[in-house]
Amino acid sequence: MKISEIIKKETPSLSFEVFPPKNSESYESIKSSALEIAKLNPDFMSVTYGAGGTTGSYTIDIAESIVRTGVTPIAHLTCVCSSRDKIRETLSEIKARGVENILALRGDMPQGMTEKSLDFTHASDLVEEIKDFGGFCIGGACYPEGHTECDSFTKDIQNLKIKVDAGCEFLTTQMFFDNHILFNFLYKIREAGITVPVIPGIMPVTNAAQIKRICSLSGTVLPRKFIRMVDRFGDNPVAMKQAGIAYATEQIIDIYSNGINAVHVYSMNKPDVAEKIQSNLKGII
Repeated sequence: MKISEIIKKETPSLSFEVFPPKNSESYESIKSSALEIAKLNPDFMSVTYGAGGTTGSYTIDIAESIVRTGVTPIAHLTCVCSSRDKIRETLSEIKARGVENILALRGDMPQGMTEKSLDFTHASDLVEEIKDFGGFCIGGACYPEGHTECDSFTKDIQNLKIKVDAGCEFLTTQMFFDNHILFNFLYKIREAGITVPVIPGIMPVTNAAQIKRICSLSGTVLPRKFIRMVDRFGDNPVAMKQAGIAYATEQIIDIYSNGINAVHVYSMNKPDVAEKIQSNLKGII
């Protein structure tokens, strides 16, 4: 099923992200975790793609396994290290595996490479290629606090408009921990003429070690309420897990309350976390 159709429904939807293994040794355990999350029957599940396409085959394998459970998957696809022929080959394989949805991403620019040496330099280039290939519902990423590599928030929104105009049917946000950031972002992109649905991405932080990585990679603003939670419970793994799930649940309820019906949860391959969040929302979804 196409995600553009799933998120049109009037009742709130909940979806989960999983990531593939980096090597064959951990493949079975990670696949098992993904299938445990699929048993929760979320509205859809996304499967990420490693830097430089390093987990591409695992991404497609796990997405196909999710198809077999009856849950709709979306496969991430990056383009910055790929040739046009390679992208076409990958699209053919994804389609053959029964996957109808793709999240089109640029991916991280490898060191020593320049844009002049690449077939694809922006996610919008990949969106155009997928659109031309045909048969897929195409999603894209967006950044409520601005992309870390963009020199201005205004320019980032302009780039986002180019990506949407190229064929993106919906957008999924990077994680954020203050819903006011999301609502302000939505106001600004609507003002810029971006009207496609936006699915907020929520990260349940269940251990304090995640915080340093989150901040180093994304520059995400941490509100005082969140910092106080980590300061109070960060040294107690059980308490931190419960508090992190509760914080994410509160964010999701607030998002639903403000009329946004689709939320995507970055589950970090943790079925118990996904199950608990879904359980917390069972009377709503």
